[in-house]
Amino acid sequence: MSSPDLSIPPLVVIVGPTAVGKTELAIQLAEELGGEIVSADSRLFYRGMDIGTAKPTPAQLSRVPHHLVNVADPRETWSLAVFQQAASQAISSIHARGKLPFLVGGTGQYIHAVTQGWLPPEIPPAAPLRLALEGLANKNGKDWLHDRLALLDPPSAASIDPHNLRRTVRALEVIFTTGRRFSGQRQRSGSPYRLLTLGLTRPRPELYAIIDERIEAMFAAGLLEEVRRLLAQGVPPDSPTLSAIGYRESVAVLEGRMTLEAAKTQMKRLTRVFVRRQANWFKADDPGIHWFEAGKDLRQEILQLIRTTFLPETT
Repeated sequence: MSSPDLSIPPLVVIVGPTAVGKTELAIQLAEELGGEIVSADSRLFYRGMDIGTAKPTPAQLSRVPHHLVNVADPRETWSLAVFQQAASQAISSIHARGKLPFLVGGTGQYIHAVTQGWLPPEIPPAAPLRLALEGLANKNGKDWLHDRLALLDPPSAASIDPHNLRRTVRALEVIFTTGRRFSGQRQRSGSPYRLLTLGLTRPRPELYAIIDERIEAMFAAGLLEEVRRLLAQGVPPDSPTLSAIGYRESVAVLEGRMTLEAAKTQMKRLTRVFVRRQANWFKADDPGIHWFEAGKDLRQEILQLIRTTFLPETT
């Protein structure tokens, strides 16, 4: 076996579905190895969105340095390109300090953009077209516009949440501007890192039970009050940030359009759909992912794998 190219900087990636246990495992590993965590969860960027995102607690955040958590105002929207640049800068700064970076999250596009060196299409915004598409969504609904995207570019539609109007509009904007599929225009420069990708999994019934308990706990912890506070701070109720699962249902409850129990039921259903979408990004048979079943004592086994991969002189 050839020796690894030590000139290529290392990166540990931890992936898996929501609520599987990535956060605590990443913190334990980073504590042991003197590492730092870069969040690849698109919901954790925003300040004040804590309960509905299951953001790491202040105690967890204090245990090891975290990057790209609480870095944006919820009235702004971070694009994939902005995240990609910020994550690359954070990883470089960690390497410069002689530390090991851990990229952690369940947002497949964000993980792959960093690890595969995605080069997004350099198509400038077309304001009149964008306004027309947004007008169609307002008239016919977000799902209607997403269905149009599915007809034109099924791979893009499969990777975009139907409720994420901003990304649906952007994909259609690029398609109509260039005459080519959005999914076919994404280029890859190759990974700039020596990767070790760890995947966490649980049996679906067990994972769904954890998700249901988490959703109940969110409301008990004050999710409605958190959303009421965001609205009072001037975050529009139809903003992209409040379109995330849990937030849009909470807005509907506060506006009297949905009962609390209906909101919980819808959150549980949509989170299951989200879990299945995550599974499409991180395949169980992907040879590039080392899969482990959460709920077991994995720390020593994974530490040994990391040390063998990146720190062979210590093993």
